[in-house]
Amino acid sequence: MPKKVLKKSATKKVAPRRPTKKSVSKGAKRSTKTKIVAKPVKSLPAVFPTAQLPALIQKGRQRGFLTETELLYAFPDLEEYIRDYELILDDFEKNGIAVVETGPSILDVQTPQFLEPKHSKKHLPQEERHFDLGDISNDSIQMYLREIGKVPLLTAEEEVSLAKRKDAGDVEASKKLVEANLRLVVSIAKKFTGRSLSLLDLIQEGNIGLFRAVEKFDYKKGYKFSTYATWWIRQAITRALADQSRTIRIPVHMVETINKFQQIERQLIQDLGREPLPEEIAAEMSEPVDKIRQIIKISQDTVSLETSVGDDGDDDSTLGDFIEDVKTVSPDKVAALQLLKDDVRSIISTLSPREQKILEMRFGLHDGVAHTLEEVGQEFGVTRERIRQIESKALEKIQQHGNMRKLKDY
Repeated sequence: MPKKVLKKSATKKVAPRRPTKKSVSKGAKRSTKTKIVAKPVKSLPAVFPTAQLPALIQKGRQRGFLTETELLYAFPDLEEYIRDYELILDDFEKNGIAVVETGPSILDVQTPQFLEPKHSKKHLPQEERHFDLGDISNDSIQMYLREIGKVPLLTAEEEVSLAKRKDAGDVEASKKLVEANLRLVVSIAKKFTGRSLSLLDLIQEGNIGLFRAVEKFDYKKGYKFSTYATWWIRQAITRALADQSRTIRIPVHMVETINKFQQIERQLIQDLGREPLPEEIAAEMSEPVDKIRQIIKISQDTVSLETSVGDDGDDDSTLGDFIEDVKTVSPDKVAALQLLKDDVRSIISTLSPREQKILEMRFGLHDGVAHTLEEVGQEFGVTRERIRQIESKALEKIQQHGNMRKLKDY
C-alpha cells in the first residue's frame, strides 16, 4: 500500500507541471512584454544611469506624462543606449506614464501647475497676459536641448579623423567636434546648478571650455576627446562661478585656498566633535594663524542691509534697522554742538572783522579747514609773524569776555 500511494502522489505532482508549461508556450507573445517591463533595470547594462529612473517615474505618475525633452535632460547621451530606451518606454507604459513631444519645463521638478487650463495665461485676455522671464529661460533650454539632441555622437575613428582635419586647419572639423559634444557640456553643467549662476549661464561657460578643449586636443596621445574635454569644461564652469558668484570677487587661487580650508574644517569637526579653533586649522594646513583668520573673514558671504527680518511678511523691518551706526552723532550731541557754535560766534562777534576772519581761517570755523599762519598771511598780505600777533591778542580778548564761563560747560 505505501508504494502505491507514493506512485499516485508522484503522478499528482508531475501532472500539474505539464499544463503550466503548455500555458506558457501558448501565451508567450503576451508574456514577453510583461517580463521586460517587470524588471527593466536588471536587463539594462551597467553604463546606463538607472539612478534617474525613480525620480522620473515619480514625476510621471504625478502628472500622467513626461516629455521627450525631459528624458533628454535626464539622459543626455541617450544615443549610446538607444535599445535600453525602449525598455524605459515599456516601464513608463506599465506605470501609466505617456511620453509626449512637448510639455512643461524640464526644470519643473515640483508639483506641476500646467494641468490647470482655466488658469493658463493662454486663456487670459491679451491685456492680462504677462511675460515671465523664468518661462522664457526654460523655453530657451528646451529649444537648445532639442537642437543639440539632433547631432549624432562621434565614434573614436570619427574623432581622430576630425582631429586630424582640425590640425590641418579645417574650421568645419572643429565645428563638428564642438557640436557633437555639446551634450557633454549640459551633463556637466547640471552638476553645478543651484548656485549663483543659472543653467543657461553654466552651459555657456562650459561651451567656452569646450572650445578651448577642441583647440588643445591632441589625438596622438590616444585618449578620447570627451575625457580630455571634461576637464576643460569643469575648469571653465568653476572659474566662472568663482568670478561671478560673489558680490565681491575673490581671486581663483584664493577660492582654492578657501575650499581647502572648508574641507579641513569639516574633517576636524568630524574628528573632534566640535568647531575647530583657528590654531587647530592652522596646524593642519601648515599656515600661520593670522592667515587662517583672514581666510575665515574672506570666506563669509555678503549680506544685504535691505534683507527682511522676521517671519511676518507684513513687517517692513530690515537688517540695517538693527545695526548701530557708530559714525552717526546722537541728537543730544548735535544739539550741544549747535549751542556751542552759537555761543562761540556770539563771543567772536565782539572782535574786529579782521580778527574774526583770522580766527575763522586759523581754526576752520567757517569751512572746517584750518589754515597755516603763512596761508593766512598771504590772504591779508602780511607776514605770518604779524598774523600770530593778531591771533594772540584776539584770544586774550576772548578769555576776558564775560560769557566765557558758558563755554566751560561744554
